[in-house]
Amino acid sequence: MTGDKYTILKTVFGYTGFRRGQEEVIEAILAGRDVLAVMPTGAGKSLCYQIPALMLKGLTVVISPLISLMKDQVNALTSAGLKAAYLNSSLSSAEYTEVIHQAVEGTYTILYIAPERLLKADLRRITETRSIPLVVIDEAHCVSQWGHDFRPSYLQIAEFIGSFHQRPITAAFTATATLKVKEDILRALELREPFTITTGFDRENLYFEVQRPQDKFAALLQGLKTWKHKSGIVYCATRKTVEEVWQGLRDQGFAVTRYHAGLEDQERHENQDDFLYDRKTVMVATNAFGMGIDKSNVSFVIHYNMPKSIESYYQEAGRAGRDGEAADCILFYSGEDVWINQYLIKNTREEDEARIAHNLELLKAMTFYATGTECLRGRLRSYFGEQPPAYCGHCSNCHTQFEELDITLPAQKIISCVFRLKQRGRSFGKIMIIDILRGHKSEKIKAQGLDTLSTWGIMADMTVHRIRTILDYLIEKNYLVQEGREYPVVEASDTSGEIIFAKKRLTMMLPTEQTPQSLKSGERKREKRGKKQEPVKAGLESADEPDGSWTSYDNALFTNLKVLRNQFAEASKVPAYIIFTDASLRDMCRKRPINLTMFREVIGVGDVKNERYGPAFIALIREYTSQ
Repeated sequence: MTGDKYTILKTVFGYTGFRRGQEEVIEAILAGRDVLAVMPTGAGKSLCYQIPALMLKGLTVVISPLISLMKDQVNALTSAGLKAAYLNSSLSSAEYTEVIHQAVEGTYTILYIAPERLLKADLRRITETRSIPLVVIDEAHCVSQWGHDFRPSYLQIAEFIGSFHQRPITAAFTATATLKVKEDILRALELREPFTITTGFDRENLYFEVQRPQDKFAALLQGLKTWKHKSGIVYCATRKTVEEVWQGLRDQGFAVTRYHAGLEDQERHENQDDFLYDRKTVMVATNAFGMGIDKSNVSFVIHYNMPKSIESYYQEAGRAGRDGEAADCILFYSGEDVWINQYLIKNTREEDEARIAHNLELLKAMTFYATGTECLRGRLRSYFGEQPPAYCGHCSNCHTQFEELDITLPAQKIISCVFRLKQRGRSFGKIMIIDILRGHKSEKIKAQGLDTLSTWGIMADMTVHRIRTILDYLIEKNYLVQEGREYPVVEASDTSGEIIFAKKRLTMMLPTEQTPQSLKSGERKREKRGKKQEPVKAGLESADEPDGSWTSYDNALFTNLKVLRNQFAEASKVPAYIIFTDASLRDMCRKRPINLTMFREVIGVGDVKNERYGPAFIALIREYTSQ
């Protein structure tokens, strides 16, 4: 396809600007570099390879373990007027053969392939006849045995890429990856001097909450009253729990369906379609459901039981709010969840001792998340290697277990310690500063005479964690600076004197000191939550993050547009969000286009969709506004 990346972004996908990280990844691929991109769910990873695929000559191959994702992506590309297909077990023998034939003939620009089929003989017909400039690995964390969703078939990818006469550009994408998993991806896929980027794990439109209800089902019913008529997922640890919750919600009259590995394939597919096509608003499922589900209007994800790892939890919770709207991620915690997960980990077949020990460590981190008093968003981001602020203001812990405290005195003590070290020509990292402040008597401290400092031991009554939190805050606010990359040390800044000499008063949000009574099971202060925090927008009308999605719009017009969208979806036999996302419909409500030129400016409307759907939607808007 002709045109630069900006032209394609607008004419094909209907956006006027890139989201964070998208443009850098696209430029790296077009420059011929391998890529490892860690971008959160809903960040627009697909555009990072779809746009280069349209600009490079030949066939781009996308390796994905997710049948549902392949189908959604191909439907979306087809709806935008592009040629794409997939090869996986959902195709009949005749359909599979036809896709191979059309791929060889050069019909497609993008071909999605399940990893189990990479080394099949019939696939070589494609790779030996078509130019393949780019191979994309989606859900790249599946290559790591230390990740949350290891797939043995992913270990064949390096051999597949190595089989080409001319090695294609290789781009790996994932939403969640710890440092160890990133290292595994680089090694197992044999990426060559790749451009690597992590755009951040924060999803600002998601509200995180941990509840400890005495009666989980009663708490679920209460929540569903809040999300009346909205779409959401309820995750359960076992098939038995799925059946119990599903039956209970049916008895209460909810439009609910179910999904787990114990159902027949046909019923699973039908139930999944009922949810995707909005015939059922609530899906009750095990973690077998959701990978590759691109449904944009999921307003809540409830974990009825605690998952076995933070990676699993964040991947599953991240299926909420893909359209940029406010969404809730609620975890129901009980001590029994820990025991059940320990049992499942220890009794998994074909797991060695090292793997079991590793999984138990992952469970421990998940348990700390569920039981701790720290900011929940901060705990998640810290797990993936980020350094978030101590308070986000948009999670249940921040709303119920934080208070604004005067930290002027402890801040003065910390900054004074840095000054005293500077007077001796010394500077240290955070750990040593904290040890000095708490009066630690290590050999290193005594050998350097640091126990003679006036600030040695002056914060002995404060916990390491509390001192570290305040120290991080002082660095974040530039009252101190951290210098050096390999061995970072803390130094005074130009504004340190404001705290020491000018006696500037300083406050920050800190966790309330907890007592056993305040942590009783089931105790919550949801009324403090208040209005949802609106996410900070990085730019206008950016890809997959529509501008203004949090602002008001005409709900009656929105409802009418949804009815029209559903008619097109039913006629095309695709989920409604393939035609237009809710974000696009909301933008129509705000802009109220009355001709094709104006309709072309709606978020998510490219040239093909403008021509195909514009007249009908414009006619509806004209009729509505004339009333």
